[in-house]
Amino acid sequence: MEKKLIFLDIDGTLVSELAEPSPLAKEAVRRAREKGNRVFLCTGRNMPIIGNDILEVGFDGVVASAGGHVEVEGRVLLDSILPEETIQECLAVFHENGMYCRIETSEGIYTDPQMEALLRASRADSTNSELIRMQKEIEKGIDIRPYEEYPRKGAYKICFTSTDLEAVERTKPRLNERFHYAVFPFGDSSSCFNGEIIPKEVDKGKGMELVCRYYGATLDDTVAFGDSMNDYAMMEAAGVCVAMGNACPELKQMADRVCESVWDDGVYHEFKRMGLL
Repeated sequence: MEKKLIFLDIDGTLVSELAEPSPLAKEAVRRAREKGNRVFLCTGRNMPIIGNDILEVGFDGVVASAGGHVEVEGRVLLDSILPEETIQECLAVFHENGMYCRIETSEGIYTDPQMEALLRASRADSTNSELIRMQKEIEKGIDIRPYEEYPRKGAYKICFTSTDLEAVERTKPRLNERFHYAVFPFGDSSSCFNGEIIPKEVDKGKGMELVCRYYGATLDDTVAFGDSMNDYAMMEAAGVCVAMGNACPELKQMADRVCESVWDDGVYHEFKRMGLL
């Protein structure tokens, strides 16, 4: 396949800190599609919080909720929701270890009340786009509801925060047979450790496989751009994987290429170098 299927993470890759896509980011997507390539969002965000400012850029499809929801050309290929029994089991494990959780569903986001206070008090490492995004959501007043309003109908994924890194490790023996752990960079700060658990049967890489199957393509035909550890499966699956200049060290080490940072329009410049425009 001469043309490529291009998969873009959102936070820390396409946009920075809940900002709107830059003019060059929009131009990159538009011109790549005009050339015959197909461009997809591949994000940990659930569909309700992707935002029209991003969707209106124009994409061929979306892999959302870290692979739990896949749409191509308006057609839903996968909508995998964790059953409520599993959600409650995971919450119990995290809460027993003094951790605070965020539940992401098709209806919205629900969090433990202590989580907002911890996020407000934390200093995020510059490579931790997930923590920065959650902090910006609070600042911008995005509708994030208390756990008491959670409808208990299952969810796409659970994010966690903790003041104790060892607490995160203590939860793994009970959950890591069924979930991948993505723990995000914390640098020299120890005030907040954050991450998420991703079901092993659905991740960004498997979402990419579904998209490829839809178009009769292979993963060799794909290019993926990412910046954080919840992009690892996407990067590992891609024919060519590109880490942003602001990506965490682990992603840069495994990437085929490293481009400029999100603040310097790395996606646009790498598209240009790769001949995708």
